[in-house]
Amino acid sequence: MAETPRPLVAGNWKMNGLRGSSAELTKIMSGAGEVAARADLMVCPPVTLLPAFAALAQDTPVAIGAQDCHAEPSGAFTGDLSAEMLRDAGAVAVILGHSERRQYHRETDQDVNAKARAAWRAGLTAIVCIGETKDERIADKTLDVVHVQAQTSLPDGATAETLVVAYEPVWAIGTGLTPTPADVAAVHGFIREHLETRYGAAGKQIRILYGGSVKPSNAAELMKVANVDGALVGGASLKADDFLGIAKAYL
Repeated sequence: MAETPRPLVAGNWKMNGLRGSSAELTKIMSGAGEVAARADLMVCPPVTLLPAFAALAQDTPVAIGAQDCHAEPSGAFTGDLSAEMLRDAGAVAVILGHSERRQYHRETDQDVNAKARAAWRAGLTAIVCIGETKDERIADKTLDVVHVQAQTSLPDGATAETLVVAYEPVWAIGTGLTPTPADVAAVHGFIREHLETRYGAAGKQIRILYGGSVKPSNAAELMKVANVDGALVGGASLKADDFLGIAKAYL
């Protein structure tokens, strides 16, 4: 029987954090020791903090990731950042296709696929987000939406080293609403089946994170659900105590 994937707890800081926020990263690193034996930890700050955070976290159990990239390696794309730039700044992974990027920047599944391939080109792990809106869930279209997004957003040839999938029910992000463990199990099981069918043995080891109002009070219950291999944490990752409180679900 294949071993289950090693858990990953990743914090998405979104558009939050100034230079003084390095104090929270220092606290996370200080408290990471006992958790790191059982789970990987990652913080994805805004790009203004990326080089400083990468330097601060070097040789610690905390990895540093980024939040988006352009599909091209360079060019006349004012304000954008290539995956190579993120890698050069110290990132080891990049979050792609987050619902906020899909909603506010009109990113399509094809856009996300191109960015994921760009991440691989630069040697970054692509953390690709998929998930349904409230209207889609009410219409009982959750699995249809997840299937299309997974099929189209995820590139061919993925491995456990190059891809992490994050299931984020859009209606649960930042709302305090959380699907039941049974709801989460159904979707994660569906995603696992897709990964195994598409990628074979590698699909068994690709991590599937849950994201959407994860907090210390519900982390233990959610992290025990079958095929939940960790969490993509939003607001709760901005405070070291809350982020570590979630990660300690693995102790």
